[in-house]
Amino acid sequence: MLAAGREVIDLTVSNPTRAGVSYDVEAILHSLSNPQAMDYDPQPKGLRSAREAVAAYYRRPHQGFDVDPESLVLTTSTSEGYSYVFRLLCNPGDEILVPKPSYPLFEFLADLQDVKLVPYLLLYDHGWQIDLPSLRQAVNPRTRAIVVVHPNNPTGSYVNAEERSALNAICGECSLALIADEVFLDYPLDGAPRPSFAANQDALTFTLSGLSKISGLPQMKLAWIAASGPEVLAKDAVARLEIVADTFLSMSAPIQLAAPVLLDQRENVQGFLLERARGNLRHLDHDLALQNSCRRLEIQGGWYALLRVPVTQSDEDLAIALLRQQSVLAHPGHFYDFPDDGYLVVSLITPPELLRGGIARILKHLNGGS
Repeated sequence: MLAAGREVIDLTVSNPTRAGVSYDVEAILHSLSNPQAMDYDPQPKGLRSAREAVAAYYRRPHQGFDVDPESLVLTTSTSEGYSYVFRLLCNPGDEILVPKPSYPLFEFLADLQDVKLVPYLLLYDHGWQIDLPSLRQAVNPRTRAIVVVHPNNPTGSYVNAEERSALNAICGECSLALIADEVFLDYPLDGAPRPSFAANQDALTFTLSGLSKISGLPQMKLAWIAASGPEVLAKDAVARLEIVADTFLSMSAPIQLAAPVLLDQRENVQGFLLERARGNLRHLDHDLALQNSCRRLEIQGGWYALLRVPVTQSDEDLAIALLRQQSVLAHPGHFYDFPDDGYLVVSLITPPELLRGGIARILKHLNGGS
């Protein structure tokens, strides 16, 4: 379609560098020109200065707790962080419990590490909840960890306090670890910041995050694993992670030296993206209120909205029809492992005029327009 010169409204935008964010270009580029980068100082967990910058991130007012820089292991991405933790916890054929629906990345990472994924369900009833009975039922002698995405992508649901307590109890009873993906933690669309799992002490916990979403800088390859939990378990885990990291030494010196400046970019970036997402959400709700064929499911945080649509065909067929007939690109629910049809996922960081135009075309299609 693009090759033929047709305009396509892309409602799947996830790249903040192409969403109209105004970056402090001078400060970012200057931070990458530190002369210290000419010295090679291989630190398996990452340079101390960079880990201290990450620790400072967790001391911000609405989190306000101390993370020991020695409990942090820097990685180039959360994907690499997952790989390190999977390798730490699992032998080939061991199992990790993952939420369903959720982001499709886990399957590829598990395959690369010879790990088996076992789903537990997220249920929707006036909001999303973890189906704790299905999670407990999925645990077996080969289970090594439970993944939580806080908030989940694409459901936008945070793990609440009661669920966190239940997860800690299950981990304690079954000798499991928690792996908490918090890349969207700083984007509470409902205005209520949630606590990070990096402060969790009741179970061995590996919290993953990074610059990609925190500062809207996915090209600046800096992420981390924060280990917490019972002291003996956490210290042993960090020591073993350090061996894994020392095998690869993947971190770039210029990026690590620039970490304080790059993390500071979140102040402007997050404000812009939150305003964009919340404004788009208001427009979306206004437009949906004028019709009856499509509704939005409740969302607490993140960059995505989940639309419930009539099940007249598979989600994939609907997405293809929207693309061919309306020139609108939206993600079908099956991309995120929804157990049944009737879902579309759209990005809330899409430029507002494009989102409204694309939603208008989707609603026209659902209501029988051509």
